[in-house]
Amino acid sequence: MSVPDTRIDYAIIEDFVPQGARVLDVGCGRGELLALLEATKGVDGRGLELSQDGVNEAVARGLSVIQGDADTDLATYPDGSFDVVILSQTLQATQAPKKVLEELLRIGKRVIVTIPNFGNWRARLHLLLRGEMPVTKALPYSWYDTPNIHFCTLRDFIGLAGEVGATIEEAAALNAEGQRLALNAPWAIWNLIGAQGIFILKPGK
Repeated sequence: MSVPDTRIDYAIIEDFVPQGARVLDVGCGRGELLALLEATKGVDGRGLELSQDGVNEAVARGLSVIQGDADTDLATYPDGSFDVVILSQTLQATQAPKKVLEELLRIGKRVIVTIPNFGNWRARLHLLLRGEMPVTKALPYSWYDTPNIHFCTLRDFIGLAGEVGATIEEAAALNAEGQRLALNAPWAIWNLIGAQGIFILKPGK
């Protein structure tokens, strides 16, 4: 099976996935990340995707992907059924982010979440100077056609993780291209300059 073109931040996610892990990718799209993980980490991968077109393309690549909605269908999975559950650039598009995160932590021994940062300085400056919702590389949609319905910052997500009783094992801020920012800084700084965030969570405090 060939590996399709991948987002640059997928390499960071790949680093956090153990060899041979049982993985569920929620909102997996066309299966690019699953294909990468199966090729490089030999994972036992499964995917859940809302778009039927995305499911069709993923299945055509030989991936085990089914159509489903993160807001309603995660409840069908047993507790602790995956070593790693991934939700990449999808949480902000769900109807009930807190409930979705709780379900991820229930079914996964580790959870990897990546989100766009609506607190990034470019977004703040655009809104301040132009009085319009920003359109950037990390936030490429106009306000009227965006799939994002719950806008949050990196600090907002950290707060949510605390509310659901999750432990953040590791976290990083990414630039607009999906590359990890190497500079050590407190979250107040990352919240200002990071375009995206990646968080590795486990259940319990």
